[in-house]
Amino acid sequence: MSSSPRAPAHARTTDADTRPSLTVLSGFWPAATFAVARTLLAADPSLLLVRHDLTAIRNGVVRRVIRSGAGIVEDQRVDLVHGCVSCTLREDVLPTLVRLARGNPGHDLVLMLPEAVEPEAVAAACDHCLVDGAPVAELIRVDSFITVLDAELLLDGLASTDDLTALGIQTAEDDHRALADVVVRQIEYADTLVLWGQSREGAFDTSRLSVLLQRMAPWAVRIRVDGDSVDAGTLNRQLRHTHRYQPETPGMLARGLQGYPLGTHEPESDCGVVSVVFRACRPFHPQRLHDVLEEVNAEMVRSRGHLWLASQPDTVVAWEFAGGGLSMGSLGHWLVSLPEDRWEHVHDQRRLAAALQWDPYYGDRHQHLVFIGLDADPAELHRTLTGCLLTDAELADGEETWRTYHDPFAGCFPLDAGELTDTGTDTEGAQPV
Repeated sequence: MSSSPRAPAHARTTDADTRPSLTVLSGFWPAATFAVARTLLAADPSLLLVRHDLTAIRNGVVRRVIRSGAGIVEDQRVDLVHGCVSCTLREDVLPTLVRLARGNPGHDLVLMLPEAVEPEAVAAACDHCLVDGAPVAELIRVDSFITVLDAELLLDGLASTDDLTALGIQTAEDDHRALADVVVRQIEYADTLVLWGQSREGAFDTSRLSVLLQRMAPWAVRIRVDGDSVDAGTLNRQLRHTHRYQPETPGMLARGLQGYPLGTHEPESDCGVVSVVFRACRPFHPQRLHDVLEEVNAEMVRSRGHLWLASQPDTVVAWEFAGGGLSMGSLGHWLVSLPEDRWEHVHDQRRLAAALQWDPYYGDRHQHLVFIGLDADPAELHRTLTGCLLTDAELADGEETWRTYHDPFAGCFPLDAGELTDTGTDTEGAQPV
C-alpha cells in the first residue's frame, strides 16, 4: 500500500510526536454525540472541545463554542459565509484548531461536527488546506474519526425518506441530501463507531443494530455504550490516542476501484441481517438491470458499489442506495478505455487493483456491488442479479452490438473529457434515478 501523498513526511506519527491529538466526532443525533463529548471532557479536564452551535442558523447566526472539563472557554459568533454552513465551517474550523494548538500546548482537541456535516469533507480539508501558509498536519495529528449512533433512532434514520431541506437542517440552499444518505456516509467513513444507548425494542434489537453496523462498516472498530451507565475513563481509553485514522484510505465511491473492500459476504442471517457481495466479470444488460432496480433493493438498508453496463462500456457506473432512494452516476472511465498516457493521472492504488484482476479481453471492467439488508434472501438476490448479466450468446455478439441495446440509462452518466483526479474518478458522484 502506498503512503498518502497528502500528509507531509515530517508530519507522520512517531513515538516522539508532540503535536496535539484531534478526535473528530460526528453523528446525526446531537444528544448522543454531545454525551460522548461530555464523557471525554470528564475523563480529561485538559481536553478542549470545539463545536458550532447552529440553533439560530435561520437568522444567519453560527456560534463557535469551546469547552474544557471546567466549562465554557469561548463562545463567539461566527459570520455565515455565502449562506452556507459548510463554507462557514471550512473557513472557521481549521484556523480555530490551529489557534488552539499553538496557544494551548499539551492540550488535545475534540471537534464535534453539526449533525448534517459529513466527516469526509473535514478529512479532506485537514489533508489539503493550509493555515497561515502551513499544512494543518504540521501542528495537529488527526487521531480518529468517530461516529456516534443513537440506538433508539438509528434504524428509523437509515429507513427515512426525508431530506435535509424538509427537516430544515440543510447546510446550503442547494443541499438536497437525504437524511439516510448522511447517516450512512457518517457510518462508512468512520474508523470508530459508538452505538449509544439501547433500542426501544429491547436487547435483541440492540444486538441487531450492532450486527448491522458491522456489516455496513466492517473496517471500523465498534463500541457499545449503555447511556445510563458510562465509565468515562474506559470510554476515553477506547476512543482517544488510537491512531486509527488512515488518510490514504479513499472515500466510499473510490474504495472498490482502489482495491479496498466494499463489504463482507456474510449471507447467513445474524439477528436478521445479511450482507451479500456480488461480483461478476461480464456486463449487465441495461434494460434487464433497470427492470429489477426496485426489486433488488426492496429489503435493503444499504447497497453500494460500481458496475459495468454493456451499452456504456467505457463508463464506471456508481451505485448507492439508502433510505429508499437509489443514486447512480459516472465514476469516470474504465482504464481499458483510456490511452495509456492518461493512466499516470490515476491513483497508484487504482492501477494496482486493476492489474491484479486484468482480463485479456475486458481489461479492468467488472461488477462489484454490496447489499446489506434485513430478512433478505441472498440466494434470490444473487439469481436476480445474475439474470441481468449478458448471456453467452449476447457476449458473443461483441461490444459494437452491445452499444446498440435499448438503454434506459442513456445520457445519465456523461464522461468528462478532462483529466482524472487523484481518486481515479472524473465525476462528483452519483445522482438519483
